[in-house]
Amino acid sequence: MAEEEEVILLDFWASMFGMRTRIALAEKGVKYDYREQDLWNKSSLLLQMNPVHKKIPVLIHHGKPVCESLFQLQYIDETWPGNKYSLLPSDPYKRALAKFWADFIDKKVNVAARRIWATKGEAQEASKELLEILKTLESELGDKDYFGDQTFGYVDIALIGFYSWFGVYDKYGNINIESECPKLIAWAKRCLQRESVAKALPESEKVTTFVSERRKKLELD
Repeated sequence: MAEEEEVILLDFWASMFGMRTRIALAEKGVKYDYREQDLWNKSSLLLQMNPVHKKIPVLIHHGKPVCESLFQLQYIDETWPGNKYSLLPSDPYKRALAKFWADFIDKKVNVAARRIWATKGEAQEASKELLEILKTLESELGDKDYFGDQTFGYVDIALIGFYSWFGVYDKYGNINIESECPKLIAWAKRCLQRESVAKALPESEKVTTFVSERRKKLELD
């Protein structure tokens, strides 16, 4: 890969946000150098490239960092427009709607989901909140194959990484997402038929084991 074309991704295997960027790069056919990060012993490159939040994922292109996964999806879509298809709709209204739902996922799904496993005494309330949020998303999906109707795209990529964490939410939130949100589960399995998604998402059992170990270190169990 020529130096001027070098693309680097600083990421962590279990990050649903990093999964977004990996899927988008794969969908666009972009070759990149994946660099796994130790989130508890952050590399000098990560601190240099994301000095504000010091978080992954960080996409580095032409030596310049792009931080925050949703911004990375837009950057990838605009930087490699001719590769395969657009992740975001070309229609201004549909584009705005896709950004709205992706923002909803970040502000609602992520916050409630994290409270289930990373806090003490909040799991029951958080799990009820998460189910309501997922049902809202399920209602938006309706009978469509994907959130962008027949086309896998921006909102699907924004949400699908959480699917590998559903086992965690079921276990620590004492819920059953599959029975509560069957259409959403069917959508997730449809997404997993894509090679980009299948390669990016770790097995649910692996994520649950990882979270169990983290909870012990955080003295939540």
